[in-house]
Amino acid sequence: MNQLTTFLIVALLLFLSAIYSGLNISFMSLSVSELRRAAKIGNNKAQKLLKIRRRGHLVLSSVLIINIATISANSLLLNRYIVSWLAGVIATLLTVILAEIIPQSIFIRSPLKYSYRFRAFLIGGTILTYPLSKPLEILLNRLLPSGQAKLFSRQELGVIIAEQYDNKSSELDEDEIDIMRGALSLSEKRTKDIMVPIDQVFYVHPETLIDDDFIERARNQGYSRIPVFNKQLSECLGIVMLREIIYNRPQGTIEHSLVVHPTKLLGYNTALDTLFKKFISNKSHMIAVERDDKVIGVVTIEDLLEEIINHEIEDEKDRLKSQKNKQS
Repeated sequence: MNQLTTFLIVALLLFLSAIYSGLNISFMSLSVSELRRAAKIGNNKAQKLLKIRRRGHLVLSSVLIINIATISANSLLLNRYIVSWLAGVIATLLTVILAEIIPQSIFIRSPLKYSYRFRAFLIGGTILTYPLSKPLEILLNRLLPSGQAKLFSRQELGVIIAEQYDNKSSELDEDEIDIMRGALSLSEKRTKDIMVPIDQVFYVHPETLIDDDFIERARNQGYSRIPVFNKQLSECLGIVMLREIIYNRPQGTIEHSLVVHPTKLLGYNTALDTLFKKFISNKSHMIAVERDDKVIGVVTIEDLLEEIINHEIEDEKDRLKSQKNKQS
């Protein structure tokens, strides 16, 4: 074998070592759960790699066997033309720089892309080393059985979502990010954090008399729903609709002249995700909040939505107040 042939073989072995070294870090960095999620949304590369990644121990064994074999072969070839200690130094430098550092630095930047591009090497290497890698797979499966899919905590998801801010490659805009972050925090916040305190609530009693003055006061409040409490504030009898008062202009007391739409009391320490379910099940846009058998405020679906989207929803009432403040 002449020196040119030896050089070409060494270059080929370095190339193979670089490919398998890069695949070792890129392919094994792809978790089965990550590929499964990508495959579910139609990622063709993930769908094809998932079948291979499920045999992780088999592929890992074959990749490492081939990588070590190419390194050893290079040392033996160089040793034929260079003194042994110098051959070892040269082989080590060539392997570390050209077959380890550079390819791993490249492959790890886009693990899915490079693993898919060189998947033929994964399949071919597995077939070539099967008599050795299969027993290793059996041993590793027994010693290190596959664990459950990695799940992210609420805090981790919040950090991941926050990283989308100011990232030009992100498909999410700021409004979507705010909504997701707000939704993630629902179980950590309580109804008392977003409710309107009772001293700021316009409410009525069953005995409240409906007359022109009352209708004018109710209209000026700007609320579409008015809660009905007993005088002890220990019970919520329901809500009345402002439009029914204005359009029908009933005469008499609330309990005798209007339809009181039922609603329910809710504990002040109720988590916001539970509150969301209550709004759906109760089919009501307003719920009274109680503590120690006494009403301490109300919460509306609007209050909850503002918390989710992290923005105040300005309605006609808010604009009216803003205009009055400017005039004053």
